Amino acid sequence: MISTTLILLLVLIGISIPVGAALGVLGLILDPMFSMLPLTRAMGELAWSTNNEFLLVAIPLFIMLGEVLLRAGFAEKMYSAMALWLSWLPGGLMHANIGASTLFSATSGSSVATAATVGTVAIPQIKKYGYNEPLFLGSLAAGGTLGILIPPSINLVIYGVLTNSSVPKLYLAGIIPGFLMAALFMLTVVVACMFKPSWGGKKIQASWGERIASLIHLGPPLGIFLLVVGSIYAGLATPTEAAALGVLGALILAAWFRRLTWTMLREAIEGTMRSTAMIMLIVLAAGFLNFVLSATGVTDALTQSITNLGLSPAMMLLIIIVFYLVLGCFMETLSMMITTIPIVAPIMIGLGYDPIWLGILIIVLVEAALITPPVGLNLFVVQSLRKSGSMTAVINGALPFVAAMFVMLALLALFPGLALWLPQVFS
Repeated sequence: MISTTLILLLVLIGISIPVGAALGVLGLILDPMFSMLPLTRAMGELAWSTNNEFLLVAIPLFIMLGEVLLRAGFAEKMYSAMALWLSWLPGGLMHANIGASTLFSATSGSSVATAATVGTVAIPQIKKYGYNEPLFLGSLAAGGTLGILIPPSINLVIYGVLTNSSVPKLYLAGIIPGFLMAALFMLTVVVACMFKPSWGGKKIQASWGERIASLIHLGPPLGIFLLVVGSIYAGLATPTEAAALGVLGALILAAWFRRLTWTMLREAIEGTMRSTAMIMLIVLAAGFLNFVLSATGVTDALTQSITNLGLSPAMMLLIIIVFYLVLGCFMETLSMMITTIPIVAPIMIGLGYDPIWLGILIIVLVEAALITPPVGLNLFVVQSLRKSGSMTAVINGALPFVAAMFVMLALLALFPGLALWLPQVFS
């Protein structure tokens, strides 16, 4: 049945059926094939129980937070400020791409939104300053992946729901690896531009007065980050309530800078509804598929088979890493998490791995899936923002940053404290 499931899933995705629909259809196909009972009769109850989770309310709120900041025009000002502060490094504005993505990630839980927001502002600078186009595009795609690691992250909320882990602890665990990942991305750019100085484009000259004056544009995203994350760890709000506070803060900032209009608000709400509908369809469909697999005994059989192999924890970790890297080449990240974590997490936790550390490791693996072909979402996002050129340039430019993610995985495996130190300090 396992091979049948994988083959059917690849066929459905291969014929361009949307992932959410493909997961639901796969559940409907497997039900009469392998179940003695009509499991479809449980769909109503399953849909209700899946949606009836307080933490999931944070998803549309975090999406709307990013939408409001984007529509209010804060991203362009933020990027300009980052350009003034970071463009002196070898690689120039590519560091601004990563820096702006890091800062926007601290207010938006979506990698796709981060890549689209920063990419819209940054791509016109490629020809203007003579940058190496593949590497510049790769820095945008890679920088966007930080949106699911640096809190507030929608994917960490999903992981917390699936494994019954503490979302505040997951958020704390993601801070150091998130900023370390950004530093590794910037180091990748520095090394590449030291090897080929012409890739770094023309230098942007800026005085200290201009840099200091630009700090005001970094205030809104930093303020929102402190409001959201600070309210959680001060014990004033749950993650869901903190997301609502973030939306309120973004609306107040938009009104303060006279960017809050009915048109902007309507576009932000429409964007939020579209993204939320897509995510929740995947959650519901994957939930039904997991229910079918569990009810027919596949999940337990697979877990037992892997456990009986007698592999060491280190070997099992290596297998899981390879599994996610391969699967990420063919499957969308959110659906990949929802369909695999209910199987993977119990096995790894049973081998002694900390569930919080495991969550950060899986998120880094999911980040790699965002920029590995042929189904890397961020690759398509960046490509869609260009007026011409092939996808090959984006893929080639992203490859050095995939290597940086491998370094991050090694660091997490060798030094678990990178993810666990902050949760332990604040526990």
